[in-house]
Amino acid sequence: MAWTKYQLFLAGLMLVTGSINTLSAKWADNFVAQGCGGSKEHSFQHPFLQAVGMFLGEFSCLAAFYLLRCRAARLPDASVDLQQPFNPLLFLPPALCDMTGTSIMYVALNMTSASSFQMLRGAVIIFTGLFSVAFLGRRLVLSQWLGILTTIAGLVVVGLADLLSKHDDQHKLSEVITGDLLIIMAQVIVAIQMVLEEKFVYKHNVHPLRAVGTEGLFGFVILSLLLVPMYYIPAGSFSGNPRGTLEDALDAFCQVGRQPLIALALLGNISSIAFFNFAGISVTKELSATTRMVLDSLRTVVIWALSLALGWEAFHSLQILGFLILLTGTALYNGLHRPLLARLSRGRPLADEGEQERLLDASRTPINDTS
Repeated sequence: MAWTKYQLFLAGLMLVTGSINTLSAKWADNFVAQGCGGSKEHSFQHPFLQAVGMFLGEFSCLAAFYLLRCRAARLPDASVDLQQPFNPLLFLPPALCDMTGTSIMYVALNMTSASSFQMLRGAVIIFTGLFSVAFLGRRLVLSQWLGILTTIAGLVVVGLADLLSKHDDQHKLSEVITGDLLIIMAQVIVAIQMVLEEKFVYKHNVHPLRAVGTEGLFGFVILSLLLVPMYYIPAGSFSGNPRGTLEDALDAFCQVGRQPLIALALLGNISSIAFFNFAGISVTKELSATTRMVLDSLRTVVIWALSLALGWEAFHSLQILGFLILLTGTALYNGLHRPLLARLSRGRPLADEGEQERLLDASRTPINDTS
């Protein structure tokens, strides 16, 4: 069945905003400007402040939810349930996981390329599958185990491509390796977040926009408060500011004042995450979780192509092979081969009502699927 204009709009919105999210964060990292106190020019490396901005974007999803709620008050048959009691503290544990995983990934993004960052995030399938067996009592089918093994092979190829690529002064080989390992480590935390959401949150049937906004509120408040002690904690080689501390928010604001385009990049990151979450939730509802997975894979292609066009990274043919292997692993894990085989053998439509699945069912997508 042909897509409606609204469905095409949602798919396009998810693809564009998802790509902007990663590209705007990397764009901000590429700026060089003076900091506070007349310090010499240095790169804008403030991952924790960027993570605060991301949570601010998620927090704004609460505004979208309450707009829908006001609409529901005027239209009794609307889809937003006004009587939806839940304990907001249920979202605290997954919000802490989201805060930790996102912060680590922003640190890693300073060390590696945007395309590798996006591809290596596919490692979440491995840990989600294993944790769902261990803690949710799930039984994975053969295709899901094959998807996990294929994903591992894809990660090895992408990592090998990073090792063999030419590295400049900004991204030395040791930093690239560290960044890649940090991204994979962050996926362990993201997988824990997804299991917690599945076990404790989804059974309460909380509206997804409200869930995203509540987690964003917790993450924004907690990480904003943590910026104070981070200002004094020495970080050695992991620090990107002249003071050598874990995070220097004042230095970031001084750099923004001297290079206003950094503010534009940060604003793009904040706004894109809000629209991306809304579009992703809507695509899953209006189309299918499989469609969302396909669009997310296309997002990786867009990020990779634009990074090459902008000269942010060098082309390496192994990345194509790694991406294709990762895409195959994701497709196997999410069962994309089943509707394709069914369509080829019996002429069924690619997507049917059975694919209108819950957000964390077959697709295993977290409530707030970040950059």
